[in-house]
Amino acid sequence: MSDWCAEPPPALLLRGVDQFNRGEFFEQHETLEDLWRAETRAVRRLYQGILQIGVAAYQIRRRNHHGAMHMLTRGPAYLRPFAPRCQSVDVADLLAQAGRMRAEVERLGPHGLDRFDWSLAPRVRLIAPA
Repeated sequence: MSDWCAEPPPALLLRGVDQFNRGEFFEQHETLEDLWRAETRAVRRLYQGILQIGVAAYQIRRRNHHGAMHMLTRGPAYLRPFAPRCQSVDVADLLAQAGRMRAEVERLGPHGLDRFDWSLAPRVRLIAPA
């Protein structure tokens, strides 16, 4: 874990996580994109990964199977290097939730997203630093 993972979460990350957890997936994208664009260090990929998992949920709402699968591939790939935790985000838990979400999207297929079980929508869990 890099030193910046031990840093407290920036205000925009907290705002984006709150939006994400309320199901405001378009809004969380805008917030976390601002944070991602402003950050120059590699931790920007953490923000991008969270953002993309939220965009996957947005794509499910839009019944865009290809878009959801694309984001459920890219988002976790960005997050994996930050597991198990970074800036108070429980990355390991978010990865597990994204995996369950992806399995459901795959199972439903391109024409079944209207039956997506929204209890599988991930929530970003914040945990106190070790």
